[in-house]
Amino acid sequence: MRNQRWKGSKWWKEAVVYQIYPRSFCDSNGDGIGDLPGIISKLDYLKQLGIDIIWLSPVYRSPNDDNGYDISDYQDIMEEFGNMDDFDSLLREAHERNIRIVMDLVVNHTSDEHAWFVESRKSKDNPYRDFYIWKDPKDGKEPNNWGSWFSGSAWQYDEATGMYYLHIFSKKQPDLNWDNSALRHKVYDMMHWWLEKGVDGFRMDVISLISKDPNFPDGEVNGLYGDLSPYCAHGPHVHEYLQEMNREVLSKYDIMTVGETSCVTVEEAKKYAGKDRNELDMVFQFEHVSLGEGKYGKWSTDPVNLKELKAVWKKWEEGLEGVSWNALFWGNHDQPRAVSKFGNDSSEYRERSAKMLALCQMFMKGTPYVYQGEELGMTNASFDRLSDYRDVESINAYHEMVEQQGMPAEEMMSYLKRAGRDNARTPMQWNGDVNAGFTTGEPWIAVNSNYREINAKRQMDDPRSVYNFYREIIRLRHEEEVIVYGDFEMLLEESDQIFAYKRKLRETEVFVFCNFTPNHVKFEEQPAKASVLAGNYEEEPGGYLRPYEAVAYKISAPEES
Repeated sequence: MRNQRWKGSKWWKEAVVYQIYPRSFCDSNGDGIGDLPGIISKLDYLKQLGIDIIWLSPVYRSPNDDNGYDISDYQDIMEEFGNMDDFDSLLREAHERNIRIVMDLVVNHTSDEHAWFVESRKSKDNPYRDFYIWKDPKDGKEPNNWGSWFSGSAWQYDEATGMYYLHIFSKKQPDLNWDNSALRHKVYDMMHWWLEKGVDGFRMDVISLISKDPNFPDGEVNGLYGDLSPYCAHGPHVHEYLQEMNREVLSKYDIMTVGETSCVTVEEAKKYAGKDRNELDMVFQFEHVSLGEGKYGKWSTDPVNLKELKAVWKKWEEGLEGVSWNALFWGNHDQPRAVSKFGNDSSEYRERSAKMLALCQMFMKGTPYVYQGEELGMTNASFDRLSDYRDVESINAYHEMVEQQGMPAEEMMSYLKRAGRDNARTPMQWNGDVNAGFTTGEPWIAVNSNYREINAKRQMDDPRSVYNFYREIIRLRHEEEVIVYGDFEMLLEESDQIFAYKRKLRETEVFVFCNFTPNHVKFEEQPAKASVLAGNYEEEPGGYLRPYEAVAYKISAPEES
């Protein structure tokens, strides 16, 4: 299929993306922290898996308050990860294997140690002052009631000038002022620099937040603070700025762009990634990973309702048809492990459900993203002690909920075990040796205790493993044009056990049926004259879908018969 026969074809539509969280991927020097040489050493593993693109989470210089998403120098490499020569080697070695590299672009905010902010806070008339969002106190307190998404107020008082700066995230992540043209063009210059170096695109971190409501009104109070979301997400100039970015930078290169767009709707996504909008190629939406949230938001142990999950995917698959392109994912560095949230991570059903989730995702319409370890069926770590956690969001939330709002510590720990970001950040499980083969030193965060049962070495040698199932369905996605470009139709919408859909391109059809339960579910929907294209059981279904069974049928076009 790689000859791009289909109208509207793009290399990034036909690709499979693999996200690497460098700190936890592979440590080459024994300091307990993953690094760029470690990634280089595993490129053949990724090539064998069949992926086309690496999305590299931030490797820029950073003091690591938020694990690299607080950048102090956009054009240098974090010392723990290596240096620019190492990055250049990674880029070269990946390209030699026909693997592209997409960088994480974090430009809603910087570190408070970035040279721009160091200058900005020196005085009110500093040339860099307006690169950030500074406000005078209101009645001797914060400019408004906004709460940071990492707990506490979204405003930090700075004694040097007697003003507050905005930080949607950590107080060490001050928000940039995108209304300043000089700032925007500094960002564009930096993007040009990376693209001229040869990177193949950008995943744009929280890009929907770059334009704020200029009135900075109070938000609706939820807990201790007001909600800033309506005044920071999809702000008044966000599309103007992205169109400018496209005009000044993106349109000049053959690259892929995907925006992380918090709070996005289908209609808003069409603005960000509409084919005639000249902004981005696709966006990440988070409706499906937000299912199961409760009165404390993401801090919940509620299960995901399958009918709600299907309704979300139907809305996005059918809503963007012909206008925009979907990004398909179950997990990433900010989410719990996919098999622990959407599948069943018990020893009995983990492998079946991990394969089921893989087939369900890979055969939908859009570009699939695999988060490191997902291809092994890695599970939540479910740490028992707060001291095991490293994530600033989780630690701050624990202290706020337990110490300020009176939640029992055991209850909050149960939420961290279910939804904490560190579940996805434990080291990659390469083998059954000490520290899962991730490092010869002391890992920066504990390895999941199940690494002897779940690891790459064990699975690469097992033809029935989760890893080799991923290899097979990635191969099918590369070969079957219908899986990439075919129309999407949701089936069995009222079923609360089976996730089913159809893909159709010209006369070729693919039907996918996924049992999201540990039960045998009556199944009489096998299409006539169809052959099994893929499945996670050795034998075809016989009147029932078995626990966590996934099967795809293909009806070939006459010329393919």
